[in-house]
Amino acid sequence: MKVLQLGKFYPITGGVEKVMFDLTVALSTAGVDCDMLCADETGKRHTMVKQLNENAKLITTPTWIKRYATCISPSMITELRSRCNQYDIIHLHHPDPMGALTLLLSNYHGKVVLHWHSDIIKQHVLLKFYMPLQNWIIHRADVIVGTTPIYVNESPHLKHAKDKLTSMPIGIDPVLPNPQKVEKIRKRFLGKKIIFSLGRLVTYKGYKFLIDAAEFLPDDYIVLIGGSGALKNELQEQIESKKLNSKVVLLGRVSDEDLPSYYGACDLYCLSSIYKTEAFAIVQIEAMSCGKPIIATKIPHSGVSWVNADGISGFNVEPCNPKQLSDAIKKVMSNKELYDQLSKGAKIRYNDLFTKEKMLNKCLEIYHNVLRK
Repeated sequence: MKVLQLGKFYPITGGVEKVMFDLTVALSTAGVDCDMLCADETGKRHTMVKQLNENAKLITTPTWIKRYATCISPSMITELRSRCNQYDIIHLHHPDPMGALTLLLSNYHGKVVLHWHSDIIKQHVLLKFYMPLQNWIIHRADVIVGTTPIYVNESPHLKHAKDKLTSMPIGIDPVLPNPQKVEKIRKRFLGKKIIFSLGRLVTYKGYKFLIDAAEFLPDDYIVLIGGSGALKNELQEQIESKKLNSKVVLLGRVSDEDLPSYYGACDLYCLSSIYKTEAFAIVQIEAMSCGKPIIATKIPHSGVSWVNADGISGFNVEPCNPKQLSDAIKKVMSNKELYDQLSKGAKIRYNDLFTKEKMLNKCLEIYHNVLRK
């Protein structure tokens, strides 16, 4: 069996690209020939082929221009046309119009796995023009894979493809905090109950409501928000205008090296996202792998509240509701027996559903089923 992971960008900056790369490495390490083809965003002018291991290559093609969160890379088309016949399965990661167009024009006749990471939510102009191609790829796919059963079953774009749907939760290696760094963070916020959240500072992350929630928390709580983005100044002004400087800290970008220690240092992880753009939230399972209870939001048609099982790994509250966020945080933090129960439940849920091994095994099962059709 030889597989190609197709779509999105390189270097890896987002969740979709990370899943592509992780699958490429995991499958190839397990002995499956698996390559990855994507557009390069670093300004390189030529197609590059990097041997990842004896069973995997990373193929990146130059980007002409980026519009509507899509890299335009005509070289992807010519590259796939020259290679496509060597693959038994092409695993296309959606949403990526360039990847879908590349597949359409490749003259590939083999099996197609369509990985539906999310609907196109914000790019209304793009969706209008992309819709015929999207409909084609839904029809062309042999199977459509969601990261949660809820998201694909409730997507309006997939309502006529119910017989093709399955799900494969994202899997990650456990986060391993550095004890010395954890101690340093704990000392910095000595005597505080630490609530951690991580993500780009953009509207759909709902940080406005998390900051508002801090108003209802006692003085021995501190909310740490890691990440950078367009709303940084606006959120900082909100913190200052509400006199919450002692309760909310914008950490800025947290390095990959330091991030595990923030998960280790925090008492609880909070996901305040408000729109379906948040389809899964890998940050939840990163926190779960450290045994941290989760407070998340019940975003309609999103898989977020499926990942965080209410009453098992944490609690889910209504989006855009600061009071519910703060009440849920206080409920967990004020009851040691409940805290320990949710902490244990979070770690068990991670081990049961969200390890890389679980993702690899499910992916292989999907591939074998497709090849039998």
